[in-house]
Amino acid sequence: MFYDTVNVISVLPGGPSERAGLQVGDKFLKVNDTISIAGKHLKPNDIRRLLRGANGSIVKLTLMRDRRIIPVNVSRGTIPVPSVDASYMITPATGFIHINKFAESTYREFMVALENLQAQHMQKLILDLRGNGGGFLGVAVNIADEFLDGNKLIVYTQGSHVRKYEYKCKRDGLFEKGDLVLLVDEGSASASEVLGGALQDWDRATIVGRRTFGKGLVQEQFELSDGSALRLTVARYYSPLGRNIQKPYTQGYEKYEEEITGRFHSGEVLKGDTTKKSGPAFRTPKGRIVYGGGGITPDIYVSFDTASMGKETLKLYMKGTLSNFIYSYFIQHKQQFSEYKKTADFAGFKAGENEWNALKKFAARDSVDLDKIGVKDKSTIIKRIPAMLARQLWRYEGYYEVMNQSDDFVQKALQVLKEKSIER
Repeated sequence: MFYDTVNVISVLPGGPSERAGLQVGDKFLKVNDTISIAGKHLKPNDIRRLLRGANGSIVKLTLMRDRRIIPVNVSRGTIPVPSVDASYMITPATGFIHINKFAESTYREFMVALENLQAQHMQKLILDLRGNGGGFLGVAVNIADEFLDGNKLIVYTQGSHVRKYEYKCKRDGLFEKGDLVLLVDEGSASASEVLGGALQDWDRATIVGRRTFGKGLVQEQFELSDGSALRLTVARYYSPLGRNIQKPYTQGYEKYEEEITGRFHSGEVLKGDTTKKSGPAFRTPKGRIVYGGGGITPDIYVSFDTASMGKETLKLYMKGTLSNFIYSYFIQHKQQFSEYKKTADFAGFKAGENEWNALKKFAARDSVDLDKIGVKDKSTIIKRIPAMLARQLWRYEGYYEVMNQSDDFVQKALQVLKEKSIER
């Protein structure tokens, strides 16, 4: 919903909307010829009830596109939600892959991405797991197997009343030799930590970023007679060296839930030298020291950027003002942006004072006063505008290709890979 009308903000490749020919910027006027929805402040659930239906059934839409009213029939079907949302060559020899979760389709998506990059002569890889809250353990194990050789241990589970179970490599991997950097942060959890722990313990990857969430519990679900289910925690995940991935509950559930917030208050996410080396130390085969006790501590630290934490800047994000501006600006300049056919062409687009003044005027409608923010905050926001516009054109693939040009994590990863090449 954009103001009082349903707008098409994005069209998923391969989904029902793309097959029906919907375009970004289309406005919904009617559903099934009779139900008028334009100009009405509908709630998201109301819109879903109107548009959703049985697989293969038809929903008739009346749209406005470029001031023309057009009818469109959409055949309902499964909406694809990719978990590998970016994969491209960031340098002539270095690939980049971002995985947002570990779903059933993730391993297949990952393998397609990896094979495509290798066909482009990839020799090094940056694998981005920032914000990846996990998912299926088996998927993380399969991906780890593509990086590790032999029958190396990837992870094991063990509980007070559950015997130790080991997950090991089973096949030759596609990328067992090239240099590898893994990007993580406090949003990387569960299966992300399993993958990160295995690659770090075997000296297979350099971990760049901030300490991961610390979620390493094995839960088993028991079906009950009334149709409900009970989930019991029966074991914990351990890295190959025996590091306990799960952060402790010793201070109670409330403190456990607040632990991430505590990292910001304590300064852990701001300065690398305050990163907690919690738990015992372990030595990898190459003699590196890694730590247990909850989460995966990175080899190279990247601090949290506090530039965008001012009050007005926070309002800009929390109210959705910046996202709404990007969409509005894109629609107003749709003809101009349609001339960009690929992200490499978009490198010439730079946001500046014109875009800033347009944003300032737009933000004022939401009671966000951008005159109150500092120079550094302004610079950070302006730097983000081209990436968000690229997302309108090419979804997250475009966003990452543009944003990574100045992203601190990615630039640090590229530096690490360059230094490894020099060392050889």
